Amino acid sequence: MIIAEITVIPIGTKTPSVSRYVAKALDELNKLGLKPELNAMGVVFEAENISVILQAYETLHESVFTQGALRAVTSLKIDERRDKEGSIKQKIHSTTAKNTTR
Repeated sequence: MIIAEITVIPIGTKTPSVSRYVAKALDELNKLGLKPELNAMGVVFEAENISVILQAYETLHESVFTQGALRAVTSLKIDERRDKEGSIKQKIHSTTAKNTTR
């Protein structure tokens, strides 16, 4: 499983609030069959292959323009591990377990 995090920052909007853009992004990821997990700085999701992640990236980037933004800054992080299966929950659990043993 590949883990991805996308952050889209709409620029040139009439209000400093971006909640409607975030809601639309979550809706778009759900339409793609993904299970987005929102955090304070972006959205994280898993996909079986890179083409789905790149499709999600393009979809979210374009969604801010369809809502009226004049500019967008979009970043994508991809964590693909091929030596063993992983997931968002497994990665968090592994990190948390190591942190509590100190």
